[in-house]
Order: sequence, then C-alpha cells, then structure tokens
Amino acid sequence: MRYTYKTTKTACYWGYIVQAIIVNLAPLFFVVFQEDFGISFEKIGRLVLLTFGVQLTVDALSVKFVDRIGHRASLVLAHSLAFTGLVLLGILPLVLPDPYWGLVIPVVIYSAGAGLIEVLSSPIVDALPSEAKASSMSLLHSFYSWGQVGVVLVTAMLVQITGTGLWWVYPIAWALVPLINLFRVIRVPLPPVVPEEEKTPLKFLFSSRLFLVALLMMACSGASELVMSQWSSLFAEKGLGVPKVIGDLLGPCLFGVFMGVGRTAYGMLGQRLPLKKALLASTILCLCCYGVTVFVPVPVLALLGCALCGLSVSLMWPGTISLSSGYFPKGGTTLFALLALAGDMGGALGPWLAGLVSDGTENASWLSHVLVGAQSPEQWGLRAGLLAGMAFPLLLLLGLVCLRGSAQRGKE
Repeated sequence: MRYTYKTTKTACYWGYIVQAIIVNLAPLFFVVFQEDFGISFEKIGRLVLLTFGVQLTVDALSVKFVDRIGHRASLVLAHSLAFTGLVLLGILPLVLPDPYWGLVIPVVIYSAGAGLIEVLSSPIVDALPSEAKASSMSLLHSFYSWGQVGVVLVTAMLVQITGTGLWWVYPIAWALVPLINLFRVIRVPLPPVVPEEEKTPLKFLFSSRLFLVALLMMACSGASELVMSQWSSLFAEKGLGVPKVIGDLLGPCLFGVFMGVGRTAYGMLGQRLPLKKALLASTILCLCCYGVTVFVPVPVLALLGCALCGLSVSLMWPGTISLSSGYFPKGGTTLFALLALAGDMGGALGPWLAGLVSDGTENASWLSHVLVGAQSPEQWGLRAGLLAGMAFPLLLLLGLVCLRGSAQRGKE
C-alpha cells in the first residue's frame, strides 16, 4: 500500500474517532456505575473532570516534549495509551476491591492518549497542503462527532440485546480501534513542522488580548459541548424518565448526529460562510437549546433540545481553532496545544460543575416550581446542573463580541 498525505489525513480522522470512543463510552454506563458500584453524581462528574483534567495536563506538557520526541513517536504513544486504558476499563472495576479506583486508573491512562491525539491531529491537518484551512479543520472534527454517533448507537443497541451485565465487554471491544490505527500512524508521511526559530514566542501569545480571548472561547466551547453530551444519557433516563435505549438514541446519539452534520456541512461549504458570523449563530442557538432542555416539561421536546445542541456546538471548537490559527499562523504545535489545553479545561470543569450543582440542589424543593416538569429531587437537580451549563455559551458569546470589537478597532 502506498502511503500519502491522504493516508495521513485518514489516520488523523481515525484518531478523532479514537478520541470519541474515549470521551463518550464511559458516560453510557454512568447509571450502571451509580447503581452497581454506589457512585454518587458528584463522583461521576469527577470522572469526567479527571478525563479532561488528564488531557489538559498532557496538553500543557506537550508544549515542550512533543517537538522533542517527534510527532510520530507521540502518535504511537497516544494510541498505545488509548488501547491500554480501554482494555483496563473492562477489567479493573471488576477485580479491584474499590471499583471506583478501577474506573479512575483506566480513565487516567486512556485520557493521556486522547490528549496527545488532540494536540497532534489538528496541527498535522493544518500543515497539510490545502487552501481551505477552516473547512479542513471542521471536517477533521466531524469525525469526532461521527465517532460519537457510532459509539453510542452500536453500544446502546448491543446493550439492549445483552443487558448491562456485560458492560465490561464493550470497552475491550472498542479498544481494537486505536490498536488498528496504531499500525497506520507508524507508516504515514507527516508534514514538516514550523521551525523553532520561526515559531511565535509564548511571551508574545500571552501578551496578546486576541489570544487570551481565544483561550476563553476554547474553554467555553469545550464546556458547552461536554456538559450536554456527557450528561444527556443520564438526564434522559433519570431526569426525564425515558427508557435507557431511547434516551441514548435520542440524547447523546442524536446530539452526535447533529454535531457531525454541522461540522461536515461546514467542511464542505465553509468557504462560502463567514466564520465569525457562523460562530455567532451557533452560540445563540446553543443558548436556546439549553433553555429548551432545562425549562420545557415535555420529554420529547427536552430531548430534541439535547439533540439540536449538537448542531449548535458543532462549529465552536474547530471554528475557534481556525480563527486562532489565522491570527497566529506561526504558532506551531505550541498554539494548538494551548488551545487544546483551554478546551479540555472547559470540558473538565463544565460537566463537573453540572454534577456539583445537581448534587447541591436536590434538596432545593423550590426549584420544582421553577423547573416545570421536574417531579423529584433527582430530576430538578439534574435540570439545575444543565441550567448552570448555560453560562458557558453566554461567555462564548461575549468572547465573540470582544473579537469583533478588536477587529473593528484594528481597522480604525
């Protein structure tokens, strides 16, 4: 087989599918972890916090070590960690005395792999020959969305057939994906990186108001996406009272479908659409979707709000990366690592904050009068957690306004 830059791009696509497996598989079993292992909402939220906390730690460290050891060695390490962590997720909770540690250890391992994949894939695709960088970036990130759809759809349907008692089989089976892609990344050609002497210095980046706003936008993009995608399965089952398979299909699965459609559409048509205006429309739609999910008492409409939120967040992450890359074209791996760090920080803190608010408001009975349709402390607590998540698209909207104001001042 002849390996070309097209094969390189394919390997990056599959890398994002691996990341989708890592981020979205465990949340499908949050109810199992809660009921079988006695894990609280806050501890479940802590697993999400740990997932993205490890990723952001890797993002921060990769600023220095990725360029030293090389992109290929880093890609091989990333896929090896992803494979190992997924296999251990299916084994350790069943054999360790404390099942929670059996979840924590695999999460740490595979999240490190996901962090490296995220740091490496975007700059590699950005460095490949292309005239439509924003479209290419959106298309790359669409594979995360389609990976999410595949993980949720296949896993939910099989769990419906086999029952939740065999949940441990699925992480081991999904581990084959990073293993197969590992052999691909060993051989594909990689584009040249920005020479060290030409890179934009860190000092210059952090002294730029545009870069600081971009970091805020990345954090809010990660939080806006992950609060809804990570909690939608549990919210559907516990907060809306729908059966698990229906909740998974109409919640996180349809969320991923709409997110994939949005990213794929922009990947194909992005050259015709102004990126900033598209981001502004996405952010306003996101606020509306959160509002429908939280306040509308009809379960079908609340699930539709969950699903359409996928479309609203589809452009946030890749769009912010493309904007930042355009402002700082010589940022190199450092720029993408810092952006990923900010995005993962939002992805870590957002779902954890939602879990914290959910646990903290279960005794606030007055919420049942505000959040119409919530019939139990558990239900109004979950809605309150998602309500807290609305702060992130609102902050992202403010960031876009700041960018627009900076651009206008630059023209004057």
